[in-house]
Amino acid sequence: MVNTTQTLKQQLEERLGVLLPSVLEIANESHGHGGYFEGKESHFKVVIVSTAFADLRSVQRHQKVYAAVGDLLAAPRIHALAIHAYTPEEWQGQSVDSPPCAHQ
Repeated sequence: MVNTTQTLKQQLEERLGVLLPSVLEIANESHGHGGYFEGKESHFKVVIVSTAFADLRSVQRHQKVYAAVGDLLAAPRIHALAIHAYTPEEWQGQSVDSPPCAHQ
């Protein structure tokens, strides 16, 4: 169910909480994409560190995130979600940059 009183970023944070992350960084990167206007929420980057990703391949980790996020990825909500998922053992506090948008 879509909550219209929270921003999409807040909804992402709430839903990804089910994965019990030790690190959760959510960046609204909409400003770097075509058609941007103040307050737009369409492109996000998520850095998430959780023991829930242990023994999972990258695709399986992304599937876990997609399952948690659910209908937020349906149009017209979130257009793009860059996912960087790590186990606590893999996480080194690294900075993860997103690729530039083709429409910049």
